[in-house]
Amino acid sequence: MSQDPSQLFPVRWQVLRPWIVTLAVIWVLGSVGLGWLVKSFLFLIGLMVITPVLGFLGLRWWVRRTLVQDACPVCQYEFSALNNTQTHCPNCGEALTVENQHFQRPVSAGTIDVQAVEVTAQVVEDDN
Repeated sequence: MSQDPSQLFPVRWQVLRPWIVTLAVIWVLGSVGLGWLVKSFLFLIGLMVITPVLGFLGLRWWVRRTLVQDACPVCQYEFSALNNTQTHCPNCGEALTVENQHFQRPVSAGTIDVQAVEVTAQVVEDDN
């Protein structure tokens, strides 16, 4: 009672094909030399580690360079905004521009911006 050996171990070529291709690629790379493959792999790992660190340091440098913390010229509320942008004061709602690391009120040409100063009045009596 001899059985056909192909019936004892049924071969599923769809399952084995990826493994055979992988082994063939490894054999070809092994015959050429794997030094370049190992160096490329280590380079990619190093790149994946260094890129986020450099990105984080670059973002910190950019934020320090462009973030302005100053007081509102209207209500003296201190807050932060990006340099060379337009914003509104979160306290009084005044429209502001950020120029040269300071908040300024945008005014149209020909407008004179003055600050009112409260003066106490003294009554001078006239002796008539």
